[in-house]
Amino acid sequence: MDHTCDATAERVAEALGFSCRDADPVVDLRDPFGLENGTMPVLELLIIGGAVFALVHAWRRWRRDGDPVNISLWFASVVYLAVIEPPLYFPGWFGLEEHVGFIFSHNVFTVQFMYDRLPLYIVAFYPALSQLAYELVRALGVFARRGPLAGSVAVAFACQVFYEIFDHLGPQLKWWAWNPGNEMINQPALASVPMNSMLLFASVSFGAMTYLVVRLVGPGEGRGSMSGLQVGWRTVVAGAVTPLAMIIVSAPSGAFRGDDQLGIQRAVLGAELAVVWILGLWLLVDAWRGPRTGPLESPLFVRIYPALYLAVHVALWLVALPAYLAADDGVTEQGTPVGSLWYASLCAVAATALIAAALRATAARPAAVAVRS
Repeated sequence: MDHTCDATAERVAEALGFSCRDADPVVDLRDPFGLENGTMPVLELLIIGGAVFALVHAWRRWRRDGDPVNISLWFASVVYLAVIEPPLYFPGWFGLEEHVGFIFSHNVFTVQFMYDRLPLYIVAFYPALSQLAYELVRALGVFARRGPLAGSVAVAFACQVFYEIFDHLGPQLKWWAWNPGNEMINQPALASVPMNSMLLFASVSFGAMTYLVVRLVGPGEGRGSMSGLQVGWRTVVAGAVTPLAMIIVSAPSGAFRGDDQLGIQRAVLGAELAVVWILGLWLLVDAWRGPRTGPLESPLFVRIYPALYLAVHVALWLVALPAYLAADDGVTEQGTPVGSLWYASLCAVAATALIAAALRATAARPAAVAVRS
């Protein structure tokens, strides 16, 4: 019990309104209309529905177009989740109490796994977001014109802007809670969100995973069509190796770990995030101005899900805005910490630009082909 619900985990869970004691080790089911607040089932429907939508799209891309990248990226995201999440939920199981400690706890949603630590929507979040970002970047032709590395950097940027709209809202609406006592990992922070999370989980992981998948299963010289088994083992490798990139990128700020060096850590993490933004914006402008190359179709997934994801999150931000504006010293009257409205707004603007550019690109291609023919 100490490793599944110790005193710290229990304290964070109680702040969210539930107890981690006596949780089922496999799965717990709850009434979606009886959750902590009404935003939670809306979030579940958006993310789980998006993951299913993405899976159908990825399957069609493989079977209809012969491109296994989408299906590989979808399942690599789940493999990555299986590798990275358990040590975060149960550091005691892996002997990591002194190295990472207890970082955060999800609230309880309709379907929960692993002693109530892992909501189903989080399992769905990784493949839904990776597909959203990859398909936007692919529609812009970045992979076709600039190659796997530049395309993966663009994916890291796309994930940053879509992820952080969600990341800066969740603590206020009690979707999860960071452990305030873990300053080793959860500081420095931008408002309520640790900057380590903003960089490593929202950008580096998705960019590295995309690069690995494209390199391992994407089109290459002398590489014919691959069997399901070949795609499968390469997918597992891509998902399992992705955390190594996060360790490498975390090294510069980790070298200055300590309460007296938070300012240096903040500067290093801020500089790394700035690099993601600068490169991402440059690639976005380059794609907007560049020639229309790559696939000619405008997939239904690209036309619908990114805009839907953004619209729902904007609506949820509007729901949270009155409490946000009434917050005192970053804490609402309900006792929940707020995120950064200015950063979430900046991300929303960038996400809107990505969606508009992708829709413009896919809409322009068929017409351009018709003129040339």
